[in-house]
Amino acid sequence: MSGNTSIISVSPEVMSGTPVFTGTRVPIQTLLDYLKAGDSIDDFLDGFPTVSREQVITFLEEVEKAMISKVA
Repeated sequence: MSGNTSIISVSPEVMSGTPVFTGTRVPIQTLLDYLKAGDSIDDFLDGFPTVSREQVITFLEEVEKAMISKVA
């Protein structure tokens, strides 16, 4: 996944080009940091209400597909 998608947006005007959830200023990395720390999706969504559950689930599904296709 690179560039802008319906889930991820990259723009020099938003967070200096850091990949964020589209329509927000929330970096994708923040979700990954929460999950690595053992926090739940609900914990993340509570902290970042501008991100929708649908965005998170779609992002994780896309990552899953990308990883599977990479090793297949």
